[in-house]
Amino acid sequence: MGGGPFSALRAQLLGAAEALAGGPAALPGILAGMVDDVDHALREPLEIFPVCHHSPASALAMVRRLRLKQPKVIYLELCEDLGPLLTELRNCRLPVALQAFAAELDGFPQESAPLSVIAPITEASAEYQAIAYALETPGVELVLVDRSTDHVFQWQPEPGHRHETDEPEDTEHERDLHGDAVGVEIGDLRPRFAELEEHLLHHGRVRHWSEWWDQYVEQPLAGADHDTYRQVMVLIGSLFRRLAPHDTRRFAGDEDRERYMWTRIREHLAASGADRADCIYICGAFHAASRVPEAGSDPSAPDFAISPRTATNWLYGLIPSSHSAIEAQFGLAPGSVSIAAATWQKNLSRNWLTPFRLQGQKSSGKKKAKTPPPPPAIGAVPVTDHLTGYLSGAVALNGLDEEELRGWCVDIVRLARRNGYLASTADAIAVFETSVLLAGMRGRARPTPYDFQDAAVTCIEKDTVPGRRDVGRLCEILLGGDRIGQVGYESLPPLARDVLDRLAPLGLNLEQRAVQRALLDLAAQPELAACSQLLWMLRYLLPGPAVRPIMGSRRLGEKHIQESWDLDLGRHQRSIIELGYEGVTVEQVLEQRLRRDAWSADATAASALKAVENSLLFLRSPRLTDELGNRAVELLAAERTVDEAPAVLRRIRRLLGYYRVTLPALPAWCERFVTGGYAHYCTLLPTSFVAEETGVRQVGAMLGFLFSMESLALSLGCDRTQLELAVRQSHPESPAKVALLWAARYQLGELPMAELRERADELLGNPLVVPAFPQYVAGFVQACEPVPRLAPFVVEILSKAFGRLPDRILLPWLPTLLVTLKEQAAELVPVLTREAGRTFPATLAALDSWTPPWSGAAVSRPTVAGLSGATGLSGPAGAAAALLVGNRAAADAVASMLGCAGGWSPVPAGAAPAADVAAAGLLTTYPDAAQAVAHLVGA
Repeated sequence: MGGGPFSALRAQLLGAAEALAGGPAALPGILAGMVDDVDHALREPLEIFPVCHHSPASALAMVRRLRLKQPKVIYLELCEDLGPLLTELRNCRLPVALQAFAAELDGFPQESAPLSVIAPITEASAEYQAIAYALETPGVELVLVDRSTDHVFQWQPEPGHRHETDEPEDTEHERDLHGDAVGVEIGDLRPRFAELEEHLLHHGRVRHWSEWWDQYVEQPLAGADHDTYRQVMVLIGSLFRRLAPHDTRRFAGDEDRERYMWTRIREHLAASGADRADCIYICGAFHAASRVPEAGSDPSAPDFAISPRTATNWLYGLIPSSHSAIEAQFGLAPGSVSIAAATWQKNLSRNWLTPFRLQGQKSSGKKKAKTPPPPPAIGAVPVTDHLTGYLSGAVALNGLDEEELRGWCVDIVRLARRNGYLASTADAIAVFETSVLLAGMRGRARPTPYDFQDAAVTCIEKDTVPGRRDVGRLCEILLGGDRIGQVGYESLPPLARDVLDRLAPLGLNLEQRAVQRALLDLAAQPELAACSQLLWMLRYLLPGPAVRPIMGSRRLGEKHIQESWDLDLGRHQRSIIELGYEGVTVEQVLEQRLRRDAWSADATAASALKAVENSLLFLRSPRLTDELGNRAVELLAAERTVDEAPAVLRRIRRLLGYYRVTLPALPAWCERFVTGGYAHYCTLLPTSFVAEETGVRQVGAMLGFLFSMESLALSLGCDRTQLELAVRQSHPESPAKVALLWAARYQLGELPMAELRERADELLGNPLVVPAFPQYVAGFVQACEPVPRLAPFVVEILSKAFGRLPDRILLPWLPTLLVTLKEQAAELVPVLTREAGRTFPATLAALDSWTPPWSGAAVSRPTVAGLSGATGLSGPAGAAAALLVGNRAAADAVASMLGCAGGWSPVPAGAAPAADVAAAGLLTTYPDAAQAVAHLVGA
């Protein structure tokens, strides 16, 4: 290795290593190895073109080289299965990202679904220039040689793991355009040795890696010739490669990628017979310095054994990207991609270059630079040493461009004033002088955009941010802005195009990146009902504020004549595109989602009922609804816990109410759900009462199902004895569940109201039980769900507690009561509030003369025994007659409502009135009804 064009440089570096007597022993080997790597890469007959990801210098060098060499075959480091997407770039506005997406996995863990791989493309990147050249130049073949997207996840330790970055998460939507996709980048050129990066940043007097790269690589190489560019980039890649930890999985994965790519290159060379002199291999500088045995286009080199792909069905498409999304995903400094884009445009104009561009691509608003005619193609040229002069000489940087810096300072002050800052001309002057000062302190010939940004933050922002944008963000907007790409209509999947076509009657430009208000008058324009239906489906399927209703709702049995929507589909284009991976129409995707929810491994009866409700709201497919309903019946029968009982009760009530209004008879699955649920909850009721893991809310929901569905269940063949036995077998110990059991027995007629009132009074009178009284109250409040007529009793016991308990007991007890009600029965407190409003007087003056209705002195009415004797009846009939006589106002109201004329006759001494006798005869004729009424009113 002593000869060759780099022998002088190798000797010079080894001499420098020997001069460092205290340096590490490995230093001579590293320095000599770097030179050997450069020599090895440049001697390869197939030209290797090293690049860095989204580097303007790489893009400029690529433009120059393509115009000069005019290769016939381009091998590009990009996932080989993304090739068919490249022609779709013509319909897009950059930046966009190539995406491979898989929702249904075969060969990967199901819990990692969905899997997504993205490869962002910007105009200021070498890969885009190569793609545009290959697609627009006849006779040029573009071959993608990197591992497939399937292999990306095969080689990952945890499929679906997100690309790690050094930047914190950003809440802005633009920084989340890539979601949790795994990023594939060309030219990941960054030190993997933490101490090296820290050393470079410290001695380079910069804050982060992007600034170091711009200062010491981008600017010097922007105008370098091809040979100098190649040698410097390979040298940097070799340095980072030799200092990277070799015992990590990432380094092993990089070497596997290199073996994979070189194997694919040799396969194509052998199959096509292409001349290596007419080919160019574009890869990251890190991979350009590879020394794996498979590297090289020599047919005698060993091949890499490529494992087969899994059976996962990958879907491909384009999604919009942005500068900030690229920065967030690949760990770049905020604003660095925008600054690179501005540098790219400036160097194009300065060097009179015209970049390659796909015909028909949407304009980014930049004018093309003029260029002289391209020179003729050249053949191979001998390798010469350009590194020695480059490394030993002073880098020729452009001097201070006062006009450019002055324009930045004026514009940032203007932009700051628009965003609420009290900036003035003096601040513009201060920013100018501070930028020059910072550049001088950092050893720079001219202020960089990063120096200008630091100066602007120091001079303008100070210590407050009046708006939502700080000065650093304003500088990013000024220097290039967070340009956001867009996928054209022709490149959208069928579902996305169908959505835009079906929403066309709204008369809005839905591709615009702004929130638009859609007003739907369904009474005046009934043709918009289809748009409304589609918007509600999109609202269900799309995350975030892409489709947001302002006025109107979608519930069972409701029908609105006017709706108002905020539509932001332009900024959520990626969500619609990924929706298109799941089906051809929105209805198909929605049906698949509903089936997936109902048949998932963690599906419950409540989730299946939710799917039933959504199918009624959005799809109106009786077949699908019945299928989902039958699935809900199966899930309910298989459940061994009652955790979902509140949701089941709420949803089945809503569905039964809807069916009773819209259909002449209930669907068969509904009847089966009611009868099966009745038997299911009766079976689980005794164990749920005593199980500590079952909350009082769940037990209350079970009782609510049993009592509210009792009449329907009995009519469908259920036996009430099963419920009575379940209640009798229940023996709870916790106070809240004891209260629920008392309420259940009261509902079944086994516990009269008088006895229930006595038990509550005993609780208040027992000092040992008073601390636990809030738990009893919570149980009684939960009982208002299955036993609504218990609400007056709950108001009564609360009133008694506040009236009887002394302050020394009530004050410590009150916070516990409030917390208990909030945690266990918050939704039922409004029921008690309404009942209290009906019970207590409405004015403060009436409160003084008010007597509680549960007090014995509240009303003067004959006793049941006395009234029974007055009518000459006994037993239940006498009790019912006494109830009628004692509540004449209620009887009059009922008689008036039924259209019965007449009134109450005076009662002679010792005789019953005729009306009472007639009522007594009626009650005697129907004793069972009298008994039921007596139990119902607690007599």
